[in-house]
Amino acid sequence: MNLLVLVTLFSVVLAEKSPRLKFSVMESPRFRFMEPENYTAVYHQKETDVLYVGGKGVIHKLSFSDKGVHDTQIPVVMDDNAKEMCASKSTALKPECDNFITLIEKVGDSVVVCGTRAGSPNCWLLVNDSVLTDIPGEIVAPNILAPFPSQRSISLSADGNLYSALSAAAGQPGSIRRTYGSKKQLKTENKWLQNPQFAGAAVIPHKEKLKDEIYFFFSEVNSTAKLDEEPYRARIGRVCMVDEGGLPNMLPNSWTTFLKARVMCGKAGTPVQYNNFKQAFVLTSDLRTGLIYGLFSNSWNTTVVCAYSIEDIDKAFSTSKLKGYNAPLAAPRPGTCAFKNNTQAHNQKILTVIKDHPEIEDMITPVDETPLELPVHDHFTQIVADTVFAVNDEHYSVIYLGTEKGKVLKVLHTIEGAFIIAQYSLFQDDSPVINMAIDSKKGHLYIGTELEVQRLPLADCGRYGVSCRECILSRDPYCAWDPSKRKCTAIPANYNVTTGNLLQTLDHSSASVCGDATAHKARSTIPKQVVVDKDGPVLLPCPVRSYHATYRWKKDNCVKQYPCTISGSSCVLAPTPDLPLKEGVFRCLVEENGLQQEVVSYKLVFNGGPLSTSLASTLGSALLLAAAAHWLL
Repeated sequence: MNLLVLVTLFSVVLAEKSPRLKFSVMESPRFRFMEPENYTAVYHQKETDVLYVGGKGVIHKLSFSDKGVHDTQIPVVMDDNAKEMCASKSTALKPECDNFITLIEKVGDSVVVCGTRAGSPNCWLLVNDSVLTDIPGEIVAPNILAPFPSQRSISLSADGNLYSALSAAAGQPGSIRRTYGSKKQLKTENKWLQNPQFAGAAVIPHKEKLKDEIYFFFSEVNSTAKLDEEPYRARIGRVCMVDEGGLPNMLPNSWTTFLKARVMCGKAGTPVQYNNFKQAFVLTSDLRTGLIYGLFSNSWNTTVVCAYSIEDIDKAFSTSKLKGYNAPLAAPRPGTCAFKNNTQAHNQKILTVIKDHPEIEDMITPVDETPLELPVHDHFTQIVADTVFAVNDEHYSVIYLGTEKGKVLKVLHTIEGAFIIAQYSLFQDDSPVINMAIDSKKGHLYIGTELEVQRLPLADCGRYGVSCRECILSRDPYCAWDPSKRKCTAIPANYNVTTGNLLQTLDHSSASVCGDATAHKARSTIPKQVVVDKDGPVLLPCPVRSYHATYRWKKDNCVKQYPCTISGSSCVLAPTPDLPLKEGVFRCLVEENGLQQEVVSYKLVFNGGPLSTSLASTLGSALLLAAAAHWLL
């Protein structure tokens, strides 16, 4: 097999893994900040149109509608002396010497807001969406958030309590705590974590309330790393929500159910591993099933996504040996979720085992033993996901990835792997995506940079085209072809899979369900006449719809075949020494999944040749080519 064939095959395979469609979206509701907000906390209450964004000394309450965004600003004032005192300590700290709002969470019936307050954190309650008041009772803000926004802290509200994870920084060891609410405040022992950097947290529910857990995702220093090993190791830590601490003389104010496991992200059997846990998103149910999507990077800042089975993780925490503990494990097993009055689970011996051996031996490996195949030349910065009920009575995962260049990828994840449905270009300045929030009930995705926040619909079916084939080949679980209305439409929430007639194919790229709609002959277009100088530049543009399709040019009924080079959103025919262009009709053909269509055609006429169209038509085509030439050069 010659080199040209190999390169062609590689290009086709790579094209099929890249985004199929690319959209530039400028019409979505959006809000632009007056100045950059580099450190933003985001809170979105499900089934509302309101997004709270924490800024510098202010909370933005953004109310979205199809017509636009209304911003209600809630000021969070602080003493100017505190800023000056902070800045005087270190020049390096000066940019962080303000009151950055880094936590907004609804805990029970109250909204808790916390700010860094120039290195002396404080928390308040947000009353009537307009006023901040002091929190009654005792709350230790430094246990909830870091004194400066560059030190990452993670917060999670669950069952009327606030759980907080502080990354290690400036001599502080880092911790996982229950910090506010009706239950007892608890913490991790210092020796359980090795300078952790937290990436996220999530509730892992169970059909038995007693067994509800919280997972924490983080990286920590690999204290035994050799010179050729990565300095970090990715981890999942877990605690039981029912945990109320230990005995008066053993872990009295600490977790009695904390366990952690090493997480692997990389191709099995290779040294290429991604150990820096950047972010996680959990799709779960009360049956302890579902997936965890983790965003990871390596020492070269290459980013990948790995998916993990919650069922496998739960099994590992329930059955694995404990690292460094060789004696038989007592029953009930150390770390078992149990009420404090359960003396069998809270005796001195079991608590001693947990205190000294919190890590399990089994490593957590990704499904398919490898990261998702997402060959995108950009770094991922944010990840959220959704579970979608399709017309075949199955559930599918859709992942949204924010990137460093301000793009959003919409990805279908099936047992066959990852399929990039579309890439959205949303922001004119290409700033990195720094936060995302998803609302499955209302069907919205919120995306933010330091300059702007906007909202996209999850079911954006109208973008895929007007034919059954275009709708089906999108492989978007939110969308299906309605034969009666002849349009690509969002699947209704109350759709009956038994009696409904919507068409959809998700597990592979095939439009065969469209029947005769895919069997018609390729339509012919009316050639646009183009008059050029015989020795002048000629650039014939062909609009690109699908980046998984194959585009080519033919001249005068396939007497000659010309390649089509994709650049941006056009596929361009340009002459080469081996393929000089002569007068005639050039047709741009596209083929995808066995169906060939004609996109556009041109009749090329050199100056002095016969004209069959009006001067206005010729002039229009000439201007089109001039614009294309200017754009490409």
